[in-house]
Amino acid sequence: MISFVIPTLNEERTLEATLRSLAQYSGEHEVIVSDGGSTDRTLEIAEQYADKVVRHAGPRRQTIAEGRNQGALLAAGDFIVEMDADTRFPNIDRFFSTILGAFDDPTVVAATAWFRVYPEDETLADRAIFWTMGAASLVLDNCLGSSCTCGGEFQMIRTEAFRRVGGYDNDLVAMEDVELFRRLRRLGRIHFQKDLFIYHSGRRAHILGWPRSIATFVVNSLYFAVFRKTRSKAWEPVR
Repeated sequence: MISFVIPTLNEERTLEATLRSLAQYSGEHEVIVSDGGSTDRTLEIAEQYADKVVRHAGPRRQTIAEGRNQGALLAAGDFIVEMDADTRFPNIDRFFSTILGAFDDPTVVAATAWFRVYPEDETLADRAIFWTMGAASLVLDNCLGSSCTCGGEFQMIRTEAFRRVGGYDNDLVAMEDVELFRRLRRLGRIHFQKDLFIYHSGRRAHILGWPRSIATFVVNSLYFAVFRKTRSKAWEPVR
């Protein structure tokens, strides 16, 4: 079984379409929404479509890592698919039939694929940048046996491996997805499925601009390499 885990915070604009798309999957699965304290209709939508909903009720804002972990704690599947509220899978049955085949290799502990922006919103910059990032992951993951980068838009992980490494680092406000894959790499192989892709909105780069988005990623990556924490002190939602 696959457990889809979706962290949310005020995602009423995108969540329903995402949950409706997951409902089209014919394989055994469950959908878990982990909400960070939404004040819009996110929880109402989640209760209508998801199998399990958990809400953060602490006095401080949770990190995205905490949200992902809180949802994963409820996962009953053999695989956890960590995704975002705006992630959608083209031809979802074919997608997971194909990527599950990668896990026939017992050394594979996690997998990802190409990222694309929704066709109606995709720009040339989106296509070039996400292709470059995907190509780097393809070479490093599949050819060199090293994990490069993988966004939280789509990470598929063996549940047993996720539990063994302790999930995401709750203290990270960013880079939690990359850091998890680097630890998972110590247990086995990270597989990049080169014939599959997922769609997402690309909203952060579209609203903040690609130069700022890339600069933030580079600074956080370098800072993390030295200090094992990110330069960003908070990750502001972009809606």
